[in-house]
Amino acid sequence: MNERERARRPGGRSARVGAQVHQAVTDLISERGHGNFTVGEVAARAGVADSSIYRRWGSLEALLTDVTLARLNARSPMPDTGSLAGDLRTYAAQVAREITGPDGLAVVRLAVALSSNGPEGLQAAEALRAERTRQLQAMLDRARERGECALDASDVLDHIMAPMYIRVLFGMVPLAPDWVDGLVDRLL
Repeated sequence: MNERERARRPGGRSARVGAQVHQAVTDLISERGHGNFTVGEVAARAGVADSSIYRRWGSLEALLTDVTLARLNARSPMPDTGSLAGDLRTYAAQVAREITGPDGLAVVRLAVALSSNGPEGLQAAEALRAERTRQLQAMLDRARERGECALDASDVLDHIMAPMYIRVLFGMVPLAPDWVDGLVDRLL
């Protein structure tokens, strides 16, 4: 195996460094909030050189976007239960667990903070919304193909996601399973 193949190997040093940097960012946001740390502090916490962070992500905003997208994608896979109601209930329960979990509030705060952080932050926030909308649309398209009601991704965001995120941001947790299911029932 040559050096180039070794560098691309999943689970190798690059993956470990990425995971360490992501965890450092999440920890710093939990401790200090967005905008209260530097790339140098992330690097020190992760045990890497700050040049490694700049080389891989280019900027703190790009790193923060990557952390948020990775958390959203890893923790909230799109379910396929065979019905829209089942998919939405399963998805909403996953999101509720994600945003009330150990790093959940930090990731939610990061997503909110990115949108108010200048042009680069607005791009980051748009990338997050676009990814979440893409995921939801795939689930809704499957339901449409099965002949179920045609919902819009913005309906799911407005009627299921937004109430959960607002409650988490204002400390109104836990999100009871019956309450989460009620959001889905009201939308359908």
